[in-house]
Amino acid sequence: MQWEVPTLADVLEARRRISPHLRPTPLFRYATLDELVGAKVFVKHENHQPVGAFKVRGGVNLVSQLSPDERKRGVIAASTGNHGQSIAYAGRLFDVQATICVPENANPVKVAAMRGLGAELVFHGQDYDEAREHCERLADEHGYRYVHSGNEPMLIAGVGTQTLEIVEEEPEIDAIVVPIGGGSGAAGACIVAKAVNPAIRVVGVQSEAAPAAHRAWKERRLVEDRMETFAEGLATRTTFELPMSILWELLDDFVLVSDDEIREAQRLMIEATRNLVEAAGAAPLAAALRQRGELAGKRVALILSGGNASREQLLEVLGREHALTA
Repeated sequence: MQWEVPTLADVLEARRRISPHLRPTPLFRYATLDELVGAKVFVKHENHQPVGAFKVRGGVNLVSQLSPDERKRGVIAASTGNHGQSIAYAGRLFDVQATICVPENANPVKVAAMRGLGAELVFHGQDYDEAREHCERLADEHGYRYVHSGNEPMLIAGVGTQTLEIVEEEPEIDAIVVPIGGGSGAAGACIVAKAVNPAIRVVGVQSEAAPAAHRAWKERRLVEDRMETFAEGLATRTTFELPMSILWELLDDFVLVSDDEIREAQRLMIEATRNLVEAAGAAPLAAALRQRGELAGKRVALILSGGNASREQLLEVLGREHALTA
């Protein structure tokens, strides 16, 4: 299937649609992170969104443009949590019934948030992709408007507004590091950064325990791979055509980090920023620490994509030995 690739104009239009509903998020610096990375580090706080994650930008942009028939039929999506919260939030905002398919072991913080937003939850499968396959069957059976987490131009344009805010606030930014699960956030970052200033390096990061997107980027083809990461925001075993086509063309670099590196980065970010940080949101710091030499002295934005960590996850991360920084 062919999708229309969003442009900077689409991102600007998305900002016009979402600005009555979502405020720009902060872009803050922390001395501890500057010292750790050896660079001027700016943290884009998408954990300050009303659902605690960046994806709500795309949900509001997409649901606001549904036709009357689509609104009547309702929407359905599959998610490990943040995409689902995005669609549930936008559904409540625009009075559209949302059904979200989630894995059976989904993050309880995200599950409670989706329920609180009025979504109907369907638990199915052991991971995101099993939930997604079930979601697609339900969409066909019931006629819901299916909202794919990656192959949706309006979602990508919406989440691109986070990068638009970065380059407007810090026009001399040298690099933007963004986590990659399905790839919509990184695709949006690439579209905006390369349109505004092609010299800005956009770096993606994924867990080596769920490396499908990294393999697809390297091999220039869609692939499936294992999914063993604890970081649910990065936990995909398949790749999606629309975001990957954008990343093949525009992404400058793609870093794999271990789950242990992500856990350590999560602890460091929580302590340095005094914010809740989920694992996927900490992955950009893990990548920046891996690339200290290349980033030294530069102005680097880390997209803290979300803060929806459960109590158990936080206790596990904060209680670990500090092996990587000892």
